[in-house]
Amino acid sequence: MKNIFGTDGVRGKANEGYITPENAMRLAVSAVNYYLLNEHQFVNSKFTVVIGKDTRLSGYMLEPALTSGFIAAGADVVLLSPIPTPAVAFMTKSLRADLGVVISASHNLYQDNGIKFFNSEGFKISLNDELGISEIFHTEQRLTSTEHMGKAKRLDDSAGRYVEFVKSSFPKNLELSGVKVVVDTANGSAYKIASQIFWELGAEVLKIGDEPNGLNINDKCGATHLSLLQKTVIENSADIGIALDGDADRLIIVDEMGEILDGDYIIAAIATYWKNSNKLHVNSVVATTMSNSGMEKYLNSIDVNLIRSDVGDKYVVEKMIEVGANLGGEKSGHIIPIDYSSTGDGCVSALQILAYIQKEKIKSSDIRKLFTPYPQLFKNLNKLLDLRSESVLSCISKIEKEILKGPGRIILRKSGTEPITRIMIESENEDEITNAMICFESAIK
Repeated sequence: MKNIFGTDGVRGKANEGYITPENAMRLAVSAVNYYLLNEHQFVNSKFTVVIGKDTRLSGYMLEPALTSGFIAAGADVVLLSPIPTPAVAFMTKSLRADLGVVISASHNLYQDNGIKFFNSEGFKISLNDELGISEIFHTEQRLTSTEHMGKAKRLDDSAGRYVEFVKSSFPKNLELSGVKVVVDTANGSAYKIASQIFWELGAEVLKIGDEPNGLNINDKCGATHLSLLQKTVIENSADIGIALDGDADRLIIVDEMGEILDGDYIIAAIATYWKNSNKLHVNSVVATTMSNSGMEKYLNSIDVNLIRSDVGDKYVVEKMIEVGANLGGEKSGHIIPIDYSSTGDGCVSALQILAYIQKEKIKSSDIRKLFTPYPQLFKNLNKLLDLRSESVLSCISKIEKEILKGPGRIILRKSGTEPITRIMIESENEDEITNAMICFESAIK
């Protein structure tokens, strides 16, 4: 039985594979069937589902299909406006719903879409739940009787509720008066919300990537395309640039010099701020195997332990819960400030960075001084390798023994959203990582 869920929900091209109206409806029915079969204890008197989406065109196809499936299986549905992924997680818990659903392909372009589920506590559903839903999806779904069908209603003030929630994460003794912020919302789900948050806290806000048309989400803008933000920050002498992706669960910062601060710098800065404020739990931070060893060295210097997890924000969250940490994230910009948000939250994380800057009276470029990253080299192979094969393991062993003389790492992983293999090589010596990559590519060919 195939698990239809990847590392971040059910993903694919819109109108292909699992991302069709028929399969979206089938997925919704399967989810309700699964929880009913397992005697799920409803938070409300009836199984209730919250659905949010980003701005891509196909979301308006998938939303009614999912709604029909949930209703046909006997669930009530609450529809939100286009809204960030972390807002859906928040609203699922706030509305005491049993399941939260996000229709989004995150940082991908409009041609892709995805469906991801949150449990009643706002966390991504477990692997066991994914497998259970997948099994029913591949077999037979059960529709309810007419009198037990669900109903749908639209909640018009969901964005406002989320704005107030995010603002509550910013210290009451600080403000953003005099701070000029450029916000790039990737023509995505936070196109109205993000600028409102920073403006209401006193910042002067310049907006880019805030004119979605259903086709331009993440298109040369947002957290994965930073050149426009860098240019806008410099041209307007802004203090900081904030880049979100299409569903606003990812954050990348551009400092006043136009330099990029990735997720590792953001984690280091928030860890420093929280440790100095006695807010960092168990003196530990969780990051993935892809995070830079330079950050780890810095965190150790301030008596903070770095605990590594597998790649994927849900694995970061699992490890955080396991060890009791309240801060974790990924180099790609998924930052999980779990005291406030149960998933990656770009807006909450941006406010923690701004709070750190305001409290310490520093510039955003000072964050770059926290640590010197080790050189890293990334490449994508347009094929899926068997990462346990003898040839691949032998190649890695040879590189580690013969090329990476000092502290160094080689990380291979299959993408959870694309049919590619990602490679990362890290060392203190830049020549070593170049030679190691040449050796690896030659061996694979």
